[in-house]
Amino acid sequence: MGRFVKGKDIIMSVKTFKRTLAAMALMAASVMSSSAWSDDLQQIRDRGVLRHIGVPYANFVSYIEQGEVETLTGLDVEIVKGFAKSLGVKYQYVPAQWSDMVGKLTGQDVQYHNKQAVVGESVPIEGDLIANGVTILDWRSEVLDFSQDYFPSGVWLVSRTDSTLSPIKPSGSVDEDVKTVKQLIHGREVLALEHSCLDPNLYDLYDTGAKVILPDGARLLNEMVPAIMKNDAESTLLDVADTLIALEKWPGEIKVIGPVSENQKMAVAFRKNSPELRKAFDRYLDSIKKDGTYEKLVKKYYPSIYYFYNDYFIEDSKKTR
Repeated sequence: MGRFVKGKDIIMSVKTFKRTLAAMALMAASVMSSSAWSDDLQQIRDRGVLRHIGVPYANFVSYIEQGEVETLTGLDVEIVKGFAKSLGVKYQYVPAQWSDMVGKLTGQDVQYHNKQAVVGESVPIEGDLIANGVTILDWRSEVLDFSQDYFPSGVWLVSRTDSTLSPIKPSGSVDEDVKTVKQLIHGREVLALEHSCLDPNLYDLYDTGAKVILPDGARLLNEMVPAIMKNDAESTLLDVADTLIALEKWPGEIKVIGPVSENQKMAVAFRKNSPELRKAFDRYLDSIKKDGTYEKLVKKYYPSIYYFYNDYFIEDSKKTR
């Protein structure tokens, strides 16, 4: 006898098929738009310049421009500068925003909307890689290739200390902790930021009954805590890196309620048609992990990360032995 498929199974199959087609279309659009204008490893060596697309964020990229004076520091800045040196080419920084960084790399504007990646207009390619503490997200992986991960992350709910929200007691299960936090924010004000890792749609925040507040204009991730300090909202989504900095900058003024996401990882993003550049970066990253350079840089920019994520670095060190 033939196998009968239930209606629900058919619906799920159709949904899966549509998602697969959408992903294939995104990949095709990305490759087609950038194929004539993008470079891989050999072309970059011939050109003599590695272009680093970066969004000022936490201690990954700090970029200040005052007239003719530019100040550029950060974990990712030092890593990419070292990578450029290893290739024997010059380093060039290309400033970007969360909303346009993918387009500057691929030549195709892509935004996360209605829980899916949406392809927009063709735009000029301005860089060769993105490095600014970029979280590996499913929709980004549809249009970008990522290096091996090099930094742990996750999104937490953070509030002012005068909020009646109380930090949860960890259950030992991240999934259970996320459920608990989402139950707490029903009817509560939560600041979020679209087109970033703090996009409320990534974590189904609207389904929780929370009063999600989005900024009126452009806002940087490092402006989220100052916003709740000014009573723009009771709480905010914040990722690990910014939370660590905020706890040091505003001791006793903010508190971590708990996670709203599973554990995440950060990596450097590349075009899908730059495989040799990505492989070269992975080799470079392995080398600085082995010689201790990477550990020194992490301790320089995020000394407290080991307190929260020591297991990540222990596990990571085993991979490079």
